[in-house]
Amino acid sequence: MGKATNFLYLSEPDCIAAGVLDAARCVDVSQETFELLATGDYLMGGPNHNSHGMGVVFPKSSSFPNMPVAGPDRRFVAMPGYLGGRFDVCGNKWYGSNHANTAKGLPRSVLTLMLNDKDTGEPLALMSANLLSSARTGAVPGVASRHLARTDSRTVAILGCGPINRACLRGIASQLPQLEKVYCYDLFEEAATGFAKWASNEFGVEAVAELDLQTAVGTADIVSVAASRVKPLVVENSWFTAGATILISGPISPDDAFWTENRVVLDHVPLHEAYVEEAVASPDKQAAYNGIIGGPLYRLIDDEVLPPLAEFADLGSVIRGTVPGRVSDDERIVFIACGMSVFDLSWGYEIYRTALEKGVGTELNLWESPHTD
Repeated sequence: MGKATNFLYLSEPDCIAAGVLDAARCVDVSQETFELLATGDYLMGGPNHNSHGMGVVFPKSSSFPNMPVAGPDRRFVAMPGYLGGRFDVCGNKWYGSNHANTAKGLPRSVLTLMLNDKDTGEPLALMSANLLSSARTGAVPGVASRHLARTDSRTVAILGCGPINRACLRGIASQLPQLEKVYCYDLFEEAATGFAKWASNEFGVEAVAELDLQTAVGTADIVSVAASRVKPLVVENSWFTAGATILISGPISPDDAFWTENRVVLDHVPLHEAYVEEAVASPDKQAAYNGIIGGPLYRLIDDEVLPPLAEFADLGSVIRGTVPGRVSDDERIVFIACGMSVFDLSWGYEIYRTALEKGVGTELNLWESPHTD
C-alpha cells in the first residue's frame, strides 16, 4: 500500500486572505531571498542554475492550423527553482502571456505557482500567482529602496502606470515614511490620471498625472520604471536629479551617460551573466538583448565601455555588507531587476504556510495510493 498525497489549492481570494497583498511583509521576505542568493543557497533553471526560465517561442507562421503563432507579448514560460534557508522548497511558476488577453477581460499574463517537496517531488500547493508575482516584483524595488535610496526621499516618479508599477509603488512606499508626492507618467493620459487617483487614495499623499517625461523625473528622489514595450521609454541622464535612485523593473532606452555616469547595482550578477550566456548561444545575440531589461547595459559591456558584469555590485552583496550601499546623498544609483523564480518561491511559501495556519484554501487529493501497474 502506497502513501496518500494531498496538496493545498489556493485561489486568488484565498491568497488575498493569506496576505499576498501585504507589501511590507513581502519586502521583508524578499530581503531574506536576496541574502540566500548572496550565499548561494538556491538553484534556478538551466545548466548554469541561474536561468530566468525556459519559454515556448511561437513561430511567425505555421502550416498547422491550430498552432499558435507569434504575437505581441505572446509566450509560455516555466520558471523552476529551489530556495534554501527556512523555505527549503522546490517549485515552478508557469505562465502564459498574450497582449490580446485584455480584450477578453483577462490579464495580459495568467500565472500559477506549484510548490513541491524537495525530496519526493510531491505537490505541496498549487496557487493562483498573478497577485503573488506582482507583489514580489514590487517588493524587489522596495528592498532596493531600503538599502540604496536616500533616507530623506519624499518624491517618487512612476514611469508606466500599469499593475506592475502599482505593486512597485506599494513596495517602495512601505520604505518611505516621509513620502509626500507621486508623479505619474504614461503614454496614455487616462492611465496616468487613474494611477494618480489610486495613489492618492492608497497612500494619502499628493499624486499628479505628469504627461511630460522630463518633468516627471526632474525632481523625483526615486524613479520606478515599469513601462511596457509598446514604445521605447527614451530618457536622458541629465534629466535626473542628483542623488536620485532609479529602480528599473521594465524596459528603458537611456543615453549612454545614464549607464556610464551613474552607479549601477544589479539584482543578482549571476542572473545577468546567464542572460548574456543565453543571448550568445541564440541565433541573434542583439535581438536577444532587445528582449532583456539589461540589454542596453550588456551592449556597453561588450563594447568595453563598461567593466565585465562580474565587477558590478548586486543587492544581495549590499545587504550582506560585502559591498557598500549608498555612499553619499548626491550619488545617483540605477538598480536593475529582471525577475527570478526564487522570489516567487519565497513569497509563495510564505503565503502557503499562512494559509495552513489560517485554514484557508482547499485540500485536494492526488492519490490515496499511487497506481503501480
